[in-house]
Amino acid sequence: MLSSLRRRLAERVARWARQRQGMDALPVQLLSRRLYILPTGAGLAFAALLFVMLIAGLNYTNSLALLLTFVLGSCILVGMHECQRTLQGLWLLQAQAGDCYAGMAGCVELRFENRSRQARRALSIRVPGAAPTAFSLAAGAEIRVAAAFNAPRRGRQRIDRLELATTAPFGLFRCWTWLYLPLDALVYPQPLGHRPLPRAAAGPARRPSPGRSPGEDEWAGLRHYQTGDSLRAIAWKAVARGAPLMVAQYAGEDGSEHVLSFAGLEPLDPEARLSQLCAWIRECARRDAACALRLPGLELPLGRGAVHTTELLRALALYGEAP
Repeated sequence: MLSSLRRRLAERVARWARQRQGMDALPVQLLSRRLYILPTGAGLAFAALLFVMLIAGLNYTNSLALLLTFVLGSCILVGMHECQRTLQGLWLLQAQAGDCYAGMAGCVELRFENRSRQARRALSIRVPGAAPTAFSLAAGAEIRVAAAFNAPRRGRQRIDRLELATTAPFGLFRCWTWLYLPLDALVYPQPLGHRPLPRAAAGPARRPSPGRSPGEDEWAGLRHYQTGDSLRAIAWKAVARGAPLMVAQYAGEDGSEHVLSFAGLEPLDPEARLSQLCAWIRECARRDAACALRLPGLELPLGRGAVHTTELLRALALYGEAP
């Protein structure tokens, strides 16, 4: 119950901050008016200790105890000022949310710049509901940071806000701000399903290479090893020469092509069909095979390569949404 109340309070404060700040437009400079600071648990405990030391020093008229109390209190005030200054003036130059698969963690890539002569330490960036990413930034430097976000469902996912915080220099205070950026991520369906690829449609015939029988695959080159590739297909001679793991790639001489159709997956429900289509697209990409996609109201032509694969996956992610 306490965690629920705490979450509601945090959401209410975040809504108030959004109304106060409005939407952000890149690049963003963090000014003092949008920074918030509160003591941490350690800071509250340290403040209670100083209060006890103050009462004891006054009760026993101990000048050394009072001097130590005031010196430590001054250090707390300086630490509070430094904690806020760690964020003040920091620049956020770029922010981009990458595509991902449903049920997996996505990634938001951000680029920060520190234009001051002061290093900024103990920084963290977090998407609500996901684990924070810690980083530090040297004076006059730039850094790219990846923040994870949860993607439970297929479709277009809006990332409402990011939380940037620091506990430098002593961990007694926590200063934070919210970044409200227009970030959208496309979430692909989960690549699930055990149905085999649809029977390949024969493409334009090609003349067999000399010395090879018709229908036999011919060597097309090498590609980087991917999880699930056969160990027998690894180019071990290249590995022995110090090259990374590479896999021999073959192209079928019959020019086979795969047509992946949404309508041919009865009696699966729509989401299960999309998951099966996603698994087929990944399989075609792994084989470097040409494939086409047929969805209700949309047909994507044959093609191969990373760009074509991304186009097919994005069509699956946006299926059923209004343009």
